[in-house]
Amino acid sequence: MNELITYHCEDGVALLTLNNGKVNAISPAVVEAFNTALDRAEQDRAVVVITGQPGILSGGYDLKVMTSGPQAAIDLVSAGSSLSRRLLAHPFPVIAACPGNAVAKGAFLLLSSDYRIGVDGPYKICLNEVQIGMTMHHAGITLARDRLQPAAFQRAVINAEVFDPQQAREAGFLDKVVSPEQLHEAALAAAHALKKLNMRAHRETKLKVRKVLLETLDEAIGLDKVY
Repeated sequence: MNELITYHCEDGVALLTLNNGKVNAISPAVVEAFNTALDRAEQDRAVVVITGQPGILSGGYDLKVMTSGPQAAIDLVSAGSSLSRRLLAHPFPVIAACPGNAVAKGAFLLLSSDYRIGVDGPYKICLNEVQIGMTMHHAGITLARDRLQPAAFQRAVINAEVFDPQQAREAGFLDKVVSPEQLHEAALAAAHALKKLNMRAHRETKLKVRKVLLETLDEAIGLDKVY
């Protein structure tokens, strides 16, 4: 398994841990490692838990790639959006255990998961694209509109508002906030609770609930490939 994402499966729970530098930047190699890990989790028929390092889930796309040229940026965003779509349609439950900051694509990983647990503290959860001079991509708008509260959606996407964990829970980025010491235990407890679901019913219901979102996301991914 690629070191960028470590994979550990035990008792039907697959733990995917991002490990790419100080901010866990999402690069093409990280997206590839993500997909490989998800393939393995499907084979293991495991509930997925996505997490990062203490204080950080991810700071977003690798800026070296994003600034290296328009096509490289488009390709990375497209791959990242396709990853989000895969997570949203994953046949087994997906939990995000956010150990701190989640910025840009890091926050979109939260919006792509079925259940999201964050930690209390001076952490930032935000979609900062507008702040750093990037027009929000169609796929990002589609995903944020579906998962965030309406008022928070406008503020998060258009104003690049920064939310602390408690505000992020109210906005729709998170479902639960715990202390940093409780995160791992809380994520495992959630995973074992979700393991009790009938997985066929979970998968089929998820696809029904998200049918319009997935179709709209497919269209948005296509639009984002044009520049």
